[in-house]
Amino acid sequence: MYKDLEGKTAVITGAGKKTGIGYAMAEKLAQCGANIVIADLGEARAEEGQVSTATSEQMREIEKQLAVDYGVDCLSVALDVSDTGSVEQMVKSAVKKFGAIHILCNNAGASFGVPSDVENYEESAWLKTIDINLHGVFRVSKAVIPVMKKSGGGCIINTASRAGKVPPLFNSAYAAAKAGVIMLTKTMAKELSGAGIRVNAVCPGQIMTDIEKWRFGLEAQFFNTTPEERELEMCKSIPLGRIGDPAEVGDLVAFLASNASSYITGQAVNVTGGQLMEL
Repeated sequence: MYKDLEGKTAVITGAGKKTGIGYAMAEKLAQCGANIVIADLGEARAEEGQVSTATSEQMREIEKQLAVDYGVDCLSVALDVSDTGSVEQMVKSAVKKFGAIHILCNNAGASFGVPSDVENYEESAWLKTIDINLHGVFRVSKAVIPVMKKSGGGCIINTASRAGKVPPLFNSAYAAAKAGVIMLTKTMAKELSGAGIRVNAVCPGQIMTDIEKWRFGLEAQFFNTTPEERELEMCKSIPLGRIGDPAEVGDLVAFLASNASSYITGQAVNVTGGQLMEL
């Protein structure tokens, strides 16, 4: 546990489902005593074949659970990272309740129009993927930074991806967006260092979430096999031999949010079980 996080306020976007990485971040930070803002769409949206987003009921359940389990204050707020007005309202709600924001985890993300090669990628799906994964990080960060500066500093942790460093097939918009998140992280780290705000990114590889299960199902159809076989095949490329758990990403985020990482900024840290070993 990181005692210095007690009483801090953390905003985590895309944290409304217990099966996701965002929830794992929220739970770990709550374990450390941080107050939590669960920010997610708050309504079930899913294009055909896509994973559904979090509902307001799921978000409220998480809000209540974290408060009871860890004795921290929590708030669930509807957030659409593609809408500047929604972002500004979320920040206002968080500041109204807690007075400050010390930690921001830009975790919301999605992928549309996949699988598709660049030649056949639907333009609207491409732009939507870029908007949520990259522009969303920009919008939320832009709104939160002035609040952090008033508090004397803080930290921002962006969820990038292994896909931002190693190109995946048929998912180019997501990969390009996550590569952009990594560079945005480094730029922000330089710009904000004088304000006492550290900025880092985490780059998960294969983590067992709803999206990962959806991916195995999609690949199983393509290769005419089963999701279980696709998972086993993927594990062969991972030195640790298994798919990661969202809690393992949460552990890294808590470290990056704490004073234990006080001399670390501008980094994009891999959480891949050894699947990716380059910087």
